[in-house]
Amino acid sequence: MDLSFTIPLSGGITVLVILYLVWYIFKADRGDPAMQEIALAIKQGAMAFLKRQYTTIAILAVIVAIILSIMSKDGLHTPLAFIIGALCSALAGFIGMYVSVNANLRTASAARKSLNDALKISFRGGAVTGLAVTALSLLGVAGLFYIFDGFNNPREAPLLIVGFGFGASFVALFAQLGGGIYTKAADVGADLVGKVEAGIPEDDPRNPAVVADLVGDNVGDCAGRGADLFESTAAENIGAMILGIALFPAFGVNGILFPLVARAFGLLASIVGIFLVRNHDDESEDPNPMASLNIGYAVTSILSTIAMYFVTDQMINKNGSGLYFFGCAVIGIITSYLFVLVTQYYTDFKYSPVRQIARSCQTGPATTIITGFAVGLESVVAPVIIISAALLSSHYLGVISGIPAGGVYGTAVATMGMLSTCAYILAMDTFGPITDNAGGIVEMSQQPANVRFITDLLDGCGNTTKAITKGYAIGSAALATFLLFSAYLDEVQLLDKTFNRVVDIGKPEVFVGGFFGAMLVFLFTSTAIRAVSHAAQYVIREVRRQFREIKGIMEGTAKPDYATCVDIVTRGALKQMILPGVIVVVVPILVGVILKAEAAASFLMVSTMTGVLMALLLNNGGGAWDNAKKCIELSGVYEGKNSEAHKASIVGDTVGDPFKDTAGPSLHVLIKLLSTITLVLASFYV
Repeated sequence: MDLSFTIPLSGGITVLVILYLVWYIFKADRGDPAMQEIALAIKQGAMAFLKRQYTTIAILAVIVAIILSIMSKDGLHTPLAFIIGALCSALAGFIGMYVSVNANLRTASAARKSLNDALKISFRGGAVTGLAVTALSLLGVAGLFYIFDGFNNPREAPLLIVGFGFGASFVALFAQLGGGIYTKAADVGADLVGKVEAGIPEDDPRNPAVVADLVGDNVGDCAGRGADLFESTAAENIGAMILGIALFPAFGVNGILFPLVARAFGLLASIVGIFLVRNHDDESEDPNPMASLNIGYAVTSILSTIAMYFVTDQMINKNGSGLYFFGCAVIGIITSYLFVLVTQYYTDFKYSPVRQIARSCQTGPATTIITGFAVGLESVVAPVIIISAALLSSHYLGVISGIPAGGVYGTAVATMGMLSTCAYILAMDTFGPITDNAGGIVEMSQQPANVRFITDLLDGCGNTTKAITKGYAIGSAALATFLLFSAYLDEVQLLDKTFNRVVDIGKPEVFVGGFFGAMLVFLFTSTAIRAVSHAAQYVIREVRRQFREIKGIMEGTAKPDYATCVDIVTRGALKQMILPGVIVVVVPILVGVILKAEAAASFLMVSTMTGVLMALLLNNGGGAWDNAKKCIELSGVYEGKNSEAHKASIVGDTVGDPFKDTAGPSLHVLIKLLSTITLVLASFYV
């Protein structure tokens, strides 16, 4: 059955829903003048950063596009796809941040009325990002498939679209990295000087770095993560389409278009889940907004499962194979849910790992760091088992379907299943920084305690959803890079008939290629974390200077110079993001050109494994340190705020900040960027 019409249909419906959500958010009350003044400072800082960052990225992207046009053997297809992918990725980040810096003020104002109003505005603000990112990715890939005459040349068009994924990955890496450096440099500076040295609360208006910190939530968790997940969906769609070429004799163009149709139905399922989110217990003594988000996620997952059954049955069903591929999709959906559970276990203070870290804070920062690092190391075990089980079981179901090349395609279908709820998951992620900003606006404008209680409740919920999204992104990246790795082997086989998809790790050059893959992950992580340290030092010196030179800040009689802090951290973050970004682009090209295609395959495989493990360690370890601090602050254990245990927990959280918000999220972008670079340049490695 031809379901290709659902791609533009779901895209059109999604655009209408986005317009409605934007209207719903912008018509909401904007609060009092004090709230508006703070929100304006955040918005101006975020937009200034984004303008400077995108200018830098644009210069680098033009250089890469020129190089691609010179090296490309398929005319201008690859450079054109690269430019369109880069533009769409940048647009996805801009939309996410623009809505976020307007939804934060409306959420803060709505918190003066009810938890339900604040929850709906903040989550629908996040939903704009989730839907826009997924729809842009879907329509961008589908549009290029049509432009490159995919319906007449379906076996060639997916290979020409690879440049789109490269462009998306290129922008996403710099957006995530630059935003991550900014947000953590500002956060570390604000925490160390404000909380630890000056002893003032978080989001206190007396802290000169507080606005820079709030700006950072947007440029890192909204713009950066928006571009990041745009790249994820684009790369995974393209990888699955390339694998679908092998199924052309069995299913025709349906095997190639299946990923796009599956994504179209996932979008519609996410829209239903998004509109179900509302708080039903405003009068409860113990309201739980997370329960409402979980209901929306459950409904989205159920509808996605039903849709996947229909799509597999209609598009890739031959002699009962559709049922096996549906099983692969279910494996992907279950995998995403298991990743959510594991991430919650290691990062939520309701569970043992975070409580162990909180307990270790009683004996100082050293034991806090040791325990948190141990928790991060342990947290890689369950995800590796889950990913391995998903790959093996989906591959097995694909094999017994009886379809040639069905095993590898089964893993592609599992990835599509895992990403079927992508729009909803991204909405949950962007909801986090919106509520965090709302809490800062409420604190700085000195609203009543009951208003701060509501924003604190939503902020705590947002911390959990941000941690969940990182786990989800890593899991999907692990499955997706296997797709891209398989697609690379397929392309090399097309270019070199003597290559039989076997990588001999006994060859010295292949072993060295793998070695360099592991090394690159460690080198990138080092440069990303060091970049935060360097940028944070600029902020710390500036905050200390203002406390020292501007008389009356601590008494509240003088206003800090917020703009200078924002400008300093902006310049520092953009300066520091260049080196790690360039390393990631240059090293895989050198490995492939010098050591050739088989070594490049080894480089890809080992860098993927190492990158996934490192990302899990950094994200979960950093999240656990963060929530150990919150455990002491919110529950009052170990003498609560301002105790020695609390100060130790702040040090742990500060160490974990660049782990979980800079290096960790950038790593899963890195491993997909490596795959797309290698795919684009495969002809030069043969």
